[in-house]
Amino acid sequence: MKSKTLYLILLLMLAALPATAADAAAMAARAAQAYDKELYNEALKLYRQAEKEGGSSSMLCYNMGNTCYRLKDNAHAILYYERALLLDPSNGDARFNLEFVREKAQINDTSGDSFFSDWLGGLVSRLSSNTWATVAIVAFIAMLLLAAVYLFLDHVLLRKVGFFGAIVMLVVTLAANACAYHMHSKAVNRSDAIVTAERATLSTSPRTPKDKTEEAMTLGAGHKVQIVDSVNNAGTRWLDVRTPDGQRAWISAQDVEVI
Repeated sequence: MKSKTLYLILLLMLAALPATAADAAAMAARAAQAYDKELYNEALKLYRQAEKEGGSSSMLCYNMGNTCYRLKDNAHAILYYERALLLDPSNGDARFNLEFVREKAQINDTSGDSFFSDWLGGLVSRLSSNTWATVAIVAFIAMLLLAAVYLFLDHVLLRKVGFFGAIVMLVVTLAANACAYHMHSKAVNRSDAIVTAERATLSTSPRTPKDKTEEAMTLGAGHKVQIVDSVNNAGTRWLDVRTPDGQRAWISAQDVEVI
């Protein structure tokens, strides 16, 4: 009896899965129709319901970003474009719109790193962890083939090509693995956040500043920060954050949303 009951429960759960996915797709379609009719509040509500029912996706976040932009909510538009890129770094439309909204909102989250570091970071972030892992596997196979050429062929030129080619592929394999690990950690840890409050006052300590001397800085909506640590103080959660230019301060968790 127990096994039959368990079987029926599992069967009902499996039957519900396609229905849930279909409901989410239907909500997203209704949201798109509302968007086309310029009913942006209704569209955003339906997109959020679709996300709740069927989970998030890069395209869904991209559409939510577009809707927030139409609602003149640049902070949440930036947030959703960032989420779209976190789920799929190759989403060129989300990347273009993100830069467009940042420029329009006059948000310049440039880091204090060198040009090469910024360029390298941007290059790594353009591919997902799965894509970097695929690059690593292909490079590793190529390394083995080139090593075989070096070990088993007698032709001097081919042996040189095999030797140096294998070294290059080894470097590519190690670099691609490092990039895959970095992107995987970025997606799992989710330590970046967007300021969603119209204007957030950051403090030198995890509490509301008592006077100007305890105010570290102010950040407008749409700025990006990296969460380093968090504490609870008097019922309020405070985040120790780092700005792109390297400054550290505390901000109320109510003023930001995690990407």
